[in-house]
Amino acid sequence: MQVIPTPLRGLFIIQPKVFEDSRGYFFESYNKDVFHKHGITENFVQDNESLSQKGVLRGLHFQNPPCAQAKLVRVIAGSVLDVAVDIRRESPTYGKYFSATLSAKNKTMLYIPVGFAHGFVVLEDKTIFSYKCSHTYSKESEEGILWCDDDLAIDWGIKNPILSEKDRVAQKFIDFKSRF
Repeated sequence: MQVIPTPLRGLFIIQPKVFEDSRGYFFESYNKDVFHKHGITENFVQDNESLSQKGVLRGLHFQNPPCAQAKLVRVIAGSVLDVAVDIRRESPTYGKYFSATLSAKNKTMLYIPVGFAHGFVVLEDKTIFSYKCSHTYSKESEEGILWCDDDLAIDWGIKNPILSEKDRVAQKFIDFKSRF
C-alpha cells in the first residue's frame, strides 16, 4: 500500500497493492499499522455507503468540532471525481482544493483529515461510494459550503448536477466562518 502526500497537508492518496489472478482480486483497503506509520492515527468508528447515478453531486460537507470527522473514502462500483477543500483557518492552503478520480477500476482511496470539506460528483450510473469516519454522524454539527462557489473555483467537470436541497442552498465560502 502506498500512502502518497498531496499538496494539502495531511490529505493523502492511498494506493493499495492489488493482487489479481483468474479468480478475481484481493487488496487491503485499510491497515492500521501502515496508516500509523504515515501519521494517520484516526480511530474509525462509522462506515457509510451511498449509491448514486451519473451526474449526482454530493457536497461540500463537513462536521464541526467537537464532532469533526476524518474520512477514508473509496469507490466500490463505478467512479467519482472526489474533492476535498482545506477549511483550516491557519493552514497555508486554506480555501484550496484537491481532486482525484476514484473508481472501482483504479481502487484509489483518499484520506481526508479533520478540517476539510468533502464532496464528489458521480461519473457513472450505479456508483457505490464507501467511507470510514472517525466520528459518528451529528446533525447538529453538520455544515456545508456551496459546491459551485466562485471563490473556490472547483472544476467539477459538470454544469448542472443533480443536487439535494441542502447542497443547492449551502453557504458561500465568503460567508463561511471556519471553526477549524
